[in-house]
Amino acid sequence: MSMEALVYYYPDGHALHHETGHPERPERIEVIRKALQQRGWWDSFPKLQPIEIPPAVLTIVHSPAYLNLLEISCRRGGHLDADTYLTPASWQLALATAGGAAAVAQSVWNGQASRGLALTRPPGHHATHGQGMGFCLLNNIALAAEYLLKIENCQRIAIVDIDLHHGNGTQDIFYHRGDVFYTSIHQSPLYPGTGALDEMGEGDGYGLTANFPLPPGAGDVAYMSVLQELILPLVNRYQPEIVLISYGFDAHWSDPLGHQMLSAEGYHSMINQLVDWAEANCGGRVAIFLEGGYSLDAAAACTRCVVSALLGEAEVDTLGKPTYAESSLWRRVLERAHGLWNI
Repeated sequence: MSMEALVYYYPDGHALHHETGHPERPERIEVIRKALQQRGWWDSFPKLQPIEIPPAVLTIVHSPAYLNLLEISCRRGGHLDADTYLTPASWQLALATAGGAAAVAQSVWNGQASRGLALTRPPGHHATHGQGMGFCLLNNIALAAEYLLKIENCQRIAIVDIDLHHGNGTQDIFYHRGDVFYTSIHQSPLYPGTGALDEMGEGDGYGLTANFPLPPGAGDVAYMSVLQELILPLVNRYQPEIVLISYGFDAHWSDPLGHQMLSAEGYHSMINQLVDWAEANCGGRVAIFLEGGYSLDAAAACTRCVVSALLGEAEVDTLGKPTYAESSLWRRVLERAHGLWNI
């Protein structure tokens, strides 16, 4: 059996999870699908069906009490909190999306595909062990990682979070563990208020959480500097067997909820660097999981650039660079982080 260059997960029926006027809307997925179709990158690659995640995996990542609350709350509809809505379809959609994330991770881990992209909706990285929040119900990337660790005999995983917001849920789930290295580059101050430089893990997980909170106005130079000077050396220290990426396109300069200045070309450069590291160190195993991002134009442009990087191809950034200059305040964070991590 030949290896696929790329596999996808597409969340069938995801439009049933919606709330009028909410920024986390079905159009986020559909504009991505259309953009990839126009580029010839959608119909060319397989779409995986969800795996049924075993209860033993679900209840490591999320508490049984929370899972029960979420299922019951979805039946009624409404909200988990002011930001996080539920519909009667949301529970099954969330389970399927987590299963789709696991299917993509499994396919890449087992060598059936070189790369994977899971269009995970509802998103996941804010969902903690015991609480959904920030538009997130189940933590898709954490469940995919746990599936590889518990079912597929993987030993070490790196999760690289490049969403605008800190992935407090993913950090929470693995904070005390030695089998997952979690690193995040995110805007600060911003929701959810976590992800400080000195949050570095505890117990077996000490030194395996690395946060790089950047002030508003950081763009391509800032993100590439943090990636090259800090994140890649730390990933290299850990030597994971697979790299999983939480991808949010909300750090793009056009995003309505963020204040960063990353371009779609900047996303291409970051993913390209991570793919290059994986090729040299862990058999090229890279899988990407969608998180946030609320500009539909950025959804199309950034995801085309991300997929082109996964495929080792060039891509034109149709939105270009922001019209105003990148702030240099992020350099202070870089200096502090170098000292903290002895890099």
